[in-house]
Amino acid sequence: MKPYWITTNQPMTLGYGITAHSAEDAETLLRLVVPAEYAINDIIWVRDVRSLDQGHVVPNMGNLLKRGIWFPLGHDHLAG
Repeated sequence: MKPYWITTNQPMTLGYGITAHSAEDAETLLRLVVPAEYAINDIIWVRDVRSLDQGHVVPNMGNLLKRGIWFPLGHDHLAG
């Protein structure tokens, strides 16, 4: 599994941190919380946590070692 950072054209969001088996799997998890009308701008493999926003994302993220949405928090029930 790999952690991904996904940005969309959804207003007022920094993006979504998702750990998944593949980019396609990450998109599947994203669509559980983001409606299809919001386009995906980018899916980036997070190779190093230092590449993430250190002021907001890193202090407020969940466990990126298990499958699921780790940023923003509150989606633990979707992991599987």
